[in-house]
Amino acid sequence: MADKLILELVTPYKMVLSDTVDEVIAPGVIGELGILPGHTPLLTTLNVGELTYKKGTEIFHVAVNWGYLEVEENKVSVLVETAEPADDIDLNRAEAALGRAEQALKTLSSEQKDFTIMKAALDRALVRIQVAQKKAVK
Repeated sequence: MADKLILELVTPYKMVLSDTVDEVIAPGVIGELGILPGHTPLLTTLNVGELTYKKGTEIFHVAVNWGYLEVEENKVSVLVETAEPADDIDLNRAEAALGRAEQALKTLSSEQKDFTIMKAALDRALVRIQVAQKKAVK
């Protein structure tokens, strides 16, 4: 059994990450999903949330936006709409997006189409802020 995982993180626009890691924790639709070397094959969907991976003693954080995760033969493939490592997130921009979403939600009812859109924007902004406040931990 291998003692490492190959992690590939891809968006429709680019390969965000391709690295050998020790552990992956992803935001599954029914809760956090932990992947270690030797994990059984798996295909699942991901929610908006924080993907974390460990490489040696370092822990890295990435904000992800909807997608899929596949585990096969110690390779973890993550295909998401967007992926932003903590170091790449502009905290001021994320906080501004949060403010806009909160303001818009105050004027909408849950039956309106734009409510769902703004709720998703709020969720993305909250995750981006949470991840931006974390840097690689050694």
